[in-house]
Amino acid sequence: MRCVSQLLVGFGIGRGEREKMGFAIGRICFCIVLLVTIHLHLQVIAGKPTLPLELNTKILQESVVKSINDNVQAGWKASMNPRFANYTVGQFMHLLGVKSMPKGDLKDISVVTHKSGLNLPKTFDARTAWPQCSTIGKILDQVTCFSFLSFLTRFPYLLPNDICRFLTACCGFMCGDGCDGGYPISAWRYFVHTGVVTEECDPYFDNTGCSHPGCEPAYPTPKCEKKCKRENLPWEESKRFGVSAYRISSDPYSIMAEILKNGPVEVSFTVYEDFAYYKSGVYKHMTGDEMGGHAVKLIGWGTTDNGEDYWLLANQWNRSWGDDGYFMIRRGTNECGIEEDVVAGLPSPRNLITAYGRVDTLLDASI
Repeated sequence: MRCVSQLLVGFGIGRGEREKMGFAIGRICFCIVLLVTIHLHLQVIAGKPTLPLELNTKILQESVVKSINDNVQAGWKASMNPRFANYTVGQFMHLLGVKSMPKGDLKDISVVTHKSGLNLPKTFDARTAWPQCSTIGKILDQVTCFSFLSFLTRFPYLLPNDICRFLTACCGFMCGDGCDGGYPISAWRYFVHTGVVTEECDPYFDNTGCSHPGCEPAYPTPKCEKKCKRENLPWEESKRFGVSAYRISSDPYSIMAEILKNGPVEVSFTVYEDFAYYKSGVYKHMTGDEMGGHAVKLIGWGTTDNGEDYWLLANQWNRSWGDDGYFMIRRGTNECGIEEDVVAGLPSPRNLITAYGRVDTLLDASI
């Protein structure tokens, strides 16, 4: 304070004014010091929970399995899933490439909110509701490729295999970074504007995905070759299209109503280390660091005998992971963000025209 007073004397300021101004400056200095101290303290606290990830360590540890299974509050069972027996933390993280869409890019995407009044069943499973649509229950294996695009199963003439390979290779920067991830809603919009080819035209190696050689870093993103593997099939005529792409409101009712009316939806959520261990039950995050974003197919819902509401989902890590490739996660609490990024779309009627080769006839009838 003395140095402040001497400085003010140098400017010819009287004693009374000097005392008032010195007091004010002193209070300001005190506040600055206090804020800096609090900021540094919070930095120390924020740094405590998370230690640097050892990317070369195994993702699965027996001690974690025991910790989860011994916890009566968990509500789900963990195991050393064969799918990730030899995976490191870094390799596991490479599977998780869902990117957050910039908020500015979301303003032009419509959000569907379903009005109340629909009589929703307590339990619903799209596999049994539409048994004729085998793609709903199809479990693939993305191998080392981040390929969230295998869940667009509302299109009866498309298999998830061809959607995955085609979009991963051909959608480019519009959808993201190929094998290194992307934006789910952009894939649906690509369906509308550009279309994708069928399984007959460009197969995904085999039905389980096990023949897919993977992606980065061992293999590059597949090249976009606009030519059908079967020479007698023209590329453009093999395309199928969507008519709309949209987001669904994050309230559970709207999500359930959308599935009941239009079929499975695609959801993105945050994956933590413990998700790699999931075997059965209703998952909720218990332990471990954040690994990345993942997109899966939401096909139903229900309530356990213990009264816990859940979502039913199909993953793409083959049937040696989880409950034969499927998992349940807590419903109604936005567990791991599962309810805040729900996207879907509707198929175009032109798919039916192309599929049955009646373009001219149907066009003439519509005039």
